[in-house]
Amino acid sequence: MDIKNRKTARGFSVCEFEDRYGAVCTIQMSSLAEEEAIWFGPNKANPIIMASQAAAHGVETQELTGWVPYPIPEAVSLTTRMHLTRDQVESLLPILQHFVDTGELPQ
Repeated sequence: MDIKNRKTARGFSVCEFEDRYGAVCTIQMSSLAEEEAIWFGPNKANPIIMASQAAAHGVETQELTGWVPYPIPEAVSLTTRMHLTRDQVESLLPILQHFVDTGELPQ
């Protein structure tokens, strides 16, 4: 995986990469003053709907199968990234390491 390291305009570290499907994701230092935390996940939501269901939900498309974009008004915000403290990351590490080691999640 190609991971690019950079800084935000405010000087916070950011690691940028793409997930399995090409979505741009980041791990970024949070600006929280009271505790250390990171932002982790995709930068943007990619709302989609099955083409066969699109018309029933007001989406016009020429596609007959597969997924098509589902437009979201600009006034709507979709949360895409987790805001994790150091303790939360520490709790996730054994699960992630188990997956790395075995290809499975712990029982």
